[in-house]
Formats: sequence, C-alpha cells, structure tokens
Amino acid sequence: MTKDVIALTQRMPDPWTMLAGLLSGGPDKLVDTVGEGAVMRLCDGEGRPLVSVEAPLLVQVDGEAERLLGAAPPPVPYWWTEARATAGVEEAERLAGTLAARLAALADGSAWPPEAAQSLAVVQTDGVSVAPTPAAQPAVDVLTDKVAVVIQDRPVVAMTAWLSDALRTAADAELGLQVVTPAGTTLSPAVRDSLSNWPSRWVVQDARDGYYDGLSGAVLRWQDGMFAPVAADDATADDPRTPVAASYQEVTTTGDRQLAVTFRTVHPADDRLVLGGALESIWRELTGAPPAGWGTAEPTNLRWSPRQLTDLARERAPEPTWAVVVGTPERPGLATVRINRTKAGVEEHVTLTIGYGPDEEPPVDALPGAAELLATRHHLQSMLVQLRKARRDLAVPPRFEGPGVPLAFVLGAEEVRLMPGDRARRTPLSEPPVPLGPKSRPALYYPLPGDPSDLSGWQDFERLMRHLKGA
Repeated sequence: MTKDVIALTQRMPDPWTMLAGLLSGGPDKLVDTVGEGAVMRLCDGEGRPLVSVEAPLLVQVDGEAERLLGAAPPPVPYWWTEARATAGVEEAERLAGTLAARLAALADGSAWPPEAAQSLAVVQTDGVSVAPTPAAQPAVDVLTDKVAVVIQDRPVVAMTAWLSDALRTAADAELGLQVVTPAGTTLSPAVRDSLSNWPSRWVVQDARDGYYDGLSGAVLRWQDGMFAPVAADDATADDPRTPVAASYQEVTTTGDRQLAVTFRTVHPADDRLVLGGALESIWRELTGAPPAGWGTAEPTNLRWSPRQLTDLARERAPEPTWAVVVGTPERPGLATVRINRTKAGVEEHVTLTIGYGPDEEPPVDALPGAAELLATRHHLQSMLVQLRKARRDLAVPPRFEGPGVPLAFVLGAEEVRLMPGDRARRTPLSEPPVPLGPKSRPALYYPLPGDPSDLSGWQDFERLMRHLKGA
C-alpha cells in the first residue's frame, strides 16, 4: 500500500533539513534524485525507491490546506512538502511518516496525516506488476498493458503535481488512468474531467459492492488488467445492463447549489495581450472579488496574477498551458483554464464553478451584465451557464449528483455576424435573445428556463443548437 504524507512548515526545508529527514530512515538508506533534481528519493541498499519527496512548494493562498487536507496550516505563506511511499516495500509507509514528522520538527510546522490512515488494497492478478519507480514515475502504484493505477488515501483527490504527471505519462503511453480511493474520499473538480474518458475512471472501494465508479455508480471488478463494469445477473447481449452500487444511490438533499460557467475566448495574438482578464472580470461580477490564487497544480500556491499566467503561457507556447484558479474560503470557487495557440489566435477555454449554500442565492441577475463584459472587452466566442444541485464546497462525492440545467447561452459578436441572415436572432425558443454591446455589432444572450428540478431546459438548448447550426 502506498501512502502520501505532507509536511506544512513555516520555514523552507533547506537541503540539510531535507537530508536529515531522508536519513531518518537509518544509515542503510541511500538518497538519489530524479526529474532534474525536483524529486529526491530514499532507497534501500539494493537501490529500490522507498519514499519519493517533491521539492518544497511555497503556498501563498489561504484555505488550500483546509480545502484539500482538512488540516490547519501555518499562516500564509508556508511550505508544502509532499512525499509518497512506494508500493510493494513493507517499510516505506513508516519511513514516509518519519520523514514528514522530522521535517515538521526541524522547519517549525506540522505533518499530515497526524497518524497513519487505514490501508486500501488493490486486487492483484496475473499481468499486474508494481510500477517501476526507478523510471521516474513515483505516483503510479500498479501498471498493466491497459491502465496505470494510482491509489489515493486522502480526503480530497486533487490535481497534484504527482497526479498531473501520472495523467500525462499514461496518456503518452496510450494507457488509461484509474484512481482508487476509500469510500470517504472526494474529488477536486479539477480532477473530475480528467477521469471521464474510458478506460480512465474513479474507483471507489465499497464494503457492500467491492468497487464502483465514483462518477457513474457502475459496480466494478478487476478483470483483464483493469477495473471494468460487471454485467447484471439478468443481462443479455441486447441489454448489457450494469448494476449501480447501493452507496452511490444514497443521496442526501442539502439545498446546496453550484453555478457553472463555461466559456471560450479567442484573442488576436499580440505582444500586449494579457490573459486571464475574462476570468477575473466574470469572477468579480459574480462574487464581488477577484480570484484568490492560481497554479499549474493543486494546491494552488500563487496569488492571482493575470500577468504571471500570461508569462507562463508565452513561455510554453506553442504547447498548451493548463492552470487551476481558486477563490476564497468564504466564497468557494474553482476554475480550470486551458490556453492554446491556434491559427485563430490565442484561445482560452475556461470552466468556472461557484458554490452556494441553502440560504444563499446564486447571482442569476448578474449574468447578462457579466456576459456583456466578456463580449465587449474580452473577445467572447461562446458561453454556457448552468445551475445544479451540488455541494457548496465544490468537492465531488462518490454519490449521485443531478446534472446541471442550462440557465443561458451566449453567442459572441463575431459568431453572430457570421450567421447567415437573421438565424441568430430568430430562434425556435419562446423568448427572444437579448442583444449585448453595440447595436451595430451585438453579441446575443439566450435565456433558458434554468430550473434544477426540470431537465426540459436541455431540450430547449438542443433545439437552439440545431437551429444555430442550420440543422
């Protein structure tokens, strides 16, 4: 069983502190580095990695340790040092805990988890091998010719640097990634979409059904080198039904809701271009404040800065840039941003989700103004707004959550201009679109029913899409 341990410290663990922590395993342990020195490893006498330690990360954003670990960190800024014990080595978990405790003591902080969590076993079978950590992939626990399996025994599975690297490595090898967790774990929204493509999936251990898919509820078994759905006892070739786990169906209504905004902007490539302005504008319009922090992994460690985001995207071009952006603990919000350089210019694909409690009203009335701001100042191409019954803290539970319902769709001014005739203005919907911006070149805001208890709004949305496409 692998185990993640984390030291949260007021001072940066310097090389001597790191070495002292690594050697807490005993004088028979060896130290080496991988990833251009970004990962240090504690090895046994035969060179087998026991514990892999990532370079310390300076966190300048409030609320990340509470959101991802349920832990109370030192005041910001503080240092987050993450270690991972290697699968298949009996003493690795104990050494990882000793390392984190030693770092916390020497650099003035605390270790997480305070005590070892319960182990989580993965089915072993023929064709399975322990992932070769000397090949510089410390996050993968089990490797087959179909999937890479990652075991995460954490309160929240976040898009950590470890997991991001595992996803990238699996994709390069044309493998799926399957994340195995205990029943009480949730996902960060940043991870959910990355596990939506077969055979990648979230595998939840369950006392009644063994394993099930945390996003669909399908009961799973380890078969043919990966976790895959089982067929129902009465399934046939014409009706290959899959049973749904009982735990997945245990839904509690809390009254929490989420407002989800997905939009795309296309900017002319220009040396003066600053990215992130559209996201900051709509975040301010909907919450009254800018984002709190951002990063290329979780925990987000940098204070929000469109200029820094732009510099990073420019450095990485023509390769795409992915980032995660978070709000304050008082108003939970999380966005993922993907930046691409294309023939059309510089494209930003943004998905923003904001959480509201049962006594809080989502700012639906602010949506037309926010859309107009994006359309007139930030080269908006399209935007979809949804409302769904889901947790205020944005964590994704291994339980059924109803789909969102569309509140509005927005078509950017350039897309409206390119529509033949009056197609964009004359639609089959009962309400006409609302023009945004200059009369000579407006964007169009299409209001939709948006009742979370009524999914018929998707029928209106599909009718609108077919109409706009000329179908």
